[in-house]
Amino acid sequence: MVRMPESRPYHHGDLRAALLRSAERTLREEGAGALSLRALARDVGVSHAAPGRHFKDKQALLDALALEGYERLERALTEAADAGPGLDERMTASARAYLGFAVAHPALLELMFARKHHPDGSARLAAAADRTLGSLTRMFADAQERGEIVAGDPERIALTAAAGLHGLAALIAGCALDAEEVLAGLDDHVRLVLHGLKPR
Repeated sequence: MVRMPESRPYHHGDLRAALLRSAERTLREEGAGALSLRALARDVGVSHAAPGRHFKDKQALLDALALEGYERLERALTEAADAGPGLDERMTASARAYLGFAVAHPALLELMFARKHHPDGSARLAAAADRTLGSLTRMFADAQERGEIVAGDPERIALTAAAGLHGLAALIAGCALDAEEVLAGLDDHVRLVLHGLKPR
C-alpha cells in the first residue's frame, strides 16, 4: 500500500501573510501564470486546502496581492508628500517614491493596474487605487491653496502627473530606459511637469 505523505505542520504564525509573500516571490520570478493556491500551499508547507481559508480562488489571491501593493505604494507616496515645504520638493520625493516602487516591484505594479481594470476586480481594490492617486491629488490641492500652481481640477492635474510617472516606469520595465539614469534626472523631469515648456 502506498502511503500518502502527511501534510507538514504550519509554524509561520500568519498563514495569510506567508502565502502573500510566497505569491509575490512567484509573481516576480515566474509571472502571474505560475501562481496557484496548491503550489503556494506546498511552498509554505501546509495542506493544499489551507490557503482556501484566506483566498477562495486564484482571483481572490491576485486581488489581495494587488491590494497590498496599492497599500504599500500609498504609504510611500503619503510619506513623500511631507518631504518639504515646497511643491518641487514634495513632487520630486513623490516621483522618487513611485519610480522606486516601480523599479523594485515591476511585476507587482503591472498586476496592480491589470487587476484594477479587470471586470472581476473587487470594489475594495478600485477604492485602494483611488486612494493611492488621492495622495497626489491632495498634494496638488494643497499647492493650489498655497498659490504654488494654477487653479483647476486637482484630480486632473494628479492624473497628468501620475501618467507621466507611470510612463517612465513602463519604459524602465520595458528596458527602453535605464532606471539609474531616470532617477538621476528626476529633478529635471519634475521641473518640466510643474513648470511646462514655455520660456520664462
